[in-house]
Formats: sequence, structure tokens, C-alpha cells
Amino acid sequence: MKQVKCECGHVNPHGTVLCESCGRVLVEEEKSKKLVDMRYEGSARRSQTYNKTIIDKIWNFFSSVKVGVTLIIITLAASAIGTIFPQEMYIPPTENASVYYEDQYGFAGEVYYTLGFHNLYSSWWYLLLIASIGVSLVICSLDRVVPLYRALKKQRVDRHEGFLKRQRLYRATTLASVEEDSFEKIKAKLKEKRYNIREENGSILAEKNRFSRWGPYINHIGLIIFLIGGMLRFVPGMYVDELLWIREGETVVIPETKGEYYLENHEFILETYEKEKENEAFSTAIENNGTVAKNFQTNVSLYKESGETIAGQDPELEKLEDYELRVNEPLKFEQFALYQQSYKLGELSEMSFALTNKETNEEFGQMTIDLHNPQDEYTFENGYSVELMSYFPDFEFDENSEPVTKSRVPNNPAFIFKMFSPEHPDGEVSFVAIQQTIEPYGDNDLKMAFKGVDTQNVSALTVRKDLTLPILAIGGLIFMIGVVQGAYWNHRRIWVRRLGDQVLVAGHTNKNWHGLKREITHVFDGSGIQEPIDQSDETTNKKGKEE
Repeated sequence: MKQVKCECGHVNPHGTVLCESCGRVLVEEEKSKKLVDMRYEGSARRSQTYNKTIIDKIWNFFSSVKVGVTLIIITLAASAIGTIFPQEMYIPPTENASVYYEDQYGFAGEVYYTLGFHNLYSSWWYLLLIASIGVSLVICSLDRVVPLYRALKKQRVDRHEGFLKRQRLYRATTLASVEEDSFEKIKAKLKEKRYNIREENGSILAEKNRFSRWGPYINHIGLIIFLIGGMLRFVPGMYVDELLWIREGETVVIPETKGEYYLENHEFILETYEKEKENEAFSTAIENNGTVAKNFQTNVSLYKESGETIAGQDPELEKLEDYELRVNEPLKFEQFALYQQSYKLGELSEMSFALTNKETNEEFGQMTIDLHNPQDEYTFENGYSVELMSYFPDFEFDENSEPVTKSRVPNNPAFIFKMFSPEHPDGEVSFVAIQQTIEPYGDNDLKMAFKGVDTQNVSALTVRKDLTLPILAIGGLIFMIGVVQGAYWNHRRIWVRRLGDQVLVAGHTNKNWHGLKREITHVFDGSGIQEPIDQSDETTNKKGKEE
């Protein structure tokens, strides 16, 4: 693209409307306009200049404010849809998402799951929308801030007459009516109003608060950093929000700690309000809701793996601290925090059975099954034994009447036993569930008689780690700086130029024209120079011409 050389000698980029140096109008179509567009000082924007290559077309697409706003609206709409039903991470951990949404919310829930809204915020297309907004912000900013910065940096004091006449505030005064010391008075009043003054060839350029022009672009930088922080949450190791179910007496590895940290649950404690001991307000709540929790906590010990662990061998653990986990009182270590979130009372932990003769009820041995880690075989005396062929912790029949499990939590355990005795060396098969026994291959001589069950309390802990918070905080802070910078200050300029037997005065601001007019009235009061009129106001124009 060829460059455009102005009569003043300055070489401007192709597409420039107003000379970056003197302000002369360079485009014929713009010369017929009453006012000039000063948003970017008439400088050439790449999106309005180049449109040939695929890179140009991509740049022009993302530099459009309409495209950016559309992407934001689509993202906000998708985000709103994602809040209609809970995200998969917030449904009960024992539930299967493919079944849960349909069971809980009917056809709408099924559609919600099928379309992938149950896992919206980590879906590829949602992340693509976020990335597209970031790209749009970057390109929009570069497309505008670079030419604006270049134009403001290179602006001359003695601007061209055509530039001054096309400013919104403009007026020419006969030099004969101006007092000799008027310019000195004007400069003194401008300094009083904290304007920076430059003089060149007898002309004056008074300017202040240029930094406010960068406010919107500071906003963009803050938003970009904020979006980067949000997207980093999906990078492994940057953000962890896991639910850890831990039973009393159990020691488990803490998720996302690479097997380095362990937690032991010593005891779960639940304290409830007692109707007789509480005031009337609590008594009413207890009557309406039954049990009301006053405090629930988990007494735990935090361990760290010490030394090297051989595969298949239990790790050596070093105790770091004991802690009482309560709501809003997390256990913190390194960059992690453990929060008490919920609990489950009386979860099945062990079930006891006796191998029994069906007719005589003679028992040949008892066994206790750990519902979280059952053995494959249980051996008794005199040649009696039991093989656990299949185990279904959360049993139900599927559409083919086959036993399956809904989850690994022992909510409704069922077993397929193979019972061996001297009389039946090949074994007899029995399906045993709570209050249900099925003998699929005919009547057996032996049965598994239920003897008892043990329960235990389970704590639900949230494991949280968030390395993106500082990034989000920095992005938010920068965004607010940009808001304040652009909202509470405005870029104001006043030009005063001697040209022949006249004094030309023009003024411009990016906003708050009323404030600029008041300052101009103060500056030119008593100087003999008439204050400029607002050329966008037809009534004022006519009045000025009549005078």
C-alpha cells in the first residue's frame, strides 16, 4: 500500500483521513463534511485499509465491535442456560449423569444432558467462545490504539485551518479586537486549569488528561487477563475442586496431590439443636424440619508420604497435624484447602452371613463381608467354603432383568455366592440381596443366612486449589483502573492560532462537552477573543452567524 504525503511534508499511512501532523483533510469525500470524526484522530485503521488476504479478513472480522458484542451475548446466553439445572460436578457423586437429569427433570433434563449443557463450562465450544472474545478484544484494541497513539504523539501545535474549522467548537475572531497581552492572560488561565501548553509559530495547543483516552484499552487488557485466568482453570494443576468422601477409620490419598498427602478420618461428630434447650424460634424450626444440625465436624489427621514407596507396598506416612474440620474452617496445606461440606450417617460398611443348611438350620461357618473391599473367597472347617462370584454395591435390575450396580456406594448391596460343601463339591449358586434370595439353578441345600450389618458415618470434604485467583484479581483490578481512568477524566484540547488578521480558536474533548465549554468561557473571558460556538447546535450556529 502506498503512503500519503501531506502538503506539510509529513508522510501518512495509507487510509489516513487527517494528516497526523498538521491535521489537513486528505480525503476528498471528507472535505465536504461539516465536522471531522475525531475518535481516532482521523488515523488509518488496519481494518478499514486492508481487505485482500485471509489474514486481513480474519483481522477485520474480529476488529468489529458488533462481532465482539455478539460473541459476548452468545456467551452470556449459554452461561445462563448452564444455570437452569445443576452442572454435573454438583449432582450427587453416586448418581450417573445420563440417568440423573432425566429422572430429576424429565424430558427437559434429558435434552439438557444430550446437548451437553450438564458440563457446559468445560466444553470445547464454550472455551472456544471465551477464546474468541479474548481474540476480539486483542484485535479490537490493537486496531484502534496503535493509530490513536501515533496520531496523538505526532500532532503539531499549528494545526491546519481546515482541521480547526471542522472541530465541534470553533470560532474566528478579528485580530484587531484582541488586546496585546491577551495570549499571556489566556496561557495563565490555561495553566490555572492544569493544561499542558505547547507553543509553535505563535500558536497555542493546550491539552490535559490525554491518559484518559487509554481507559477503554486498559479495560480490554484487564478483561483479557481475566479471561486467561478463567481458561487456566481447565489446565491440570491450576484449579482443583474435588469432592472427597472419607469414612470413619479410613485413610485415603487426597486427590490431585500426586499421592503425596493422605488424610485419616478419626471420627465424625454431629451436634443437633435440642427442642427443650433452645428458644422458641429454634423450637419451631425443629418441629417443622425434624433434626436441625448445630455443628458437624470431622476430626482428621494429615499425613505426608516420606521416603520412596515400592509398588504394592503401603507408603510410609509422616503425620503433619491433627485438625477438626468444620464448616468454613478449612484445613490448609501448601496450596490446598479441605472444607467440610456434607455428611452421610449410617452408611453400610459390613454385612455378616452364615453358611446354613436350609432344612436343619445348621450353621457351618460365619463370614463378614467388607462392603468396600470384599474378599473373593471365605473358607470354613470340614470342607465348607463360599466364593463371592459377583458383588453389586448399589443393586438394581436392568431392562434385560440382569443385575447391575448404579454406583460403587453400598446403598443396596447384592451378591452372587457359590457355596461349596462335601456333598456339593461343584458348588450351589445363590443370588442374595436385602430381603431377596434367588436360586437360579434350582433348589439348593445350602443358603446364606443374614446375621447382621455394621454401619459407619461418612464425611464429604471439598478439596480445593486455585492458582488462578491472583490472575483473576489482577485482571479485575486492571479493569477497574481502566473504568476509573475513562470515566472520571476526559481528554480536552484547545487550539489558538493566529492566521492572517484573524485568531482561530477550536476545542475538542472525547466527552463532557459542557465541562469543556465552561473552561473555555473562563479562559477567554476578558481577552477580547470570542469563545468558540458549538457547530453541532444549529440554533447556536445561526446566532453566531448573525453576530
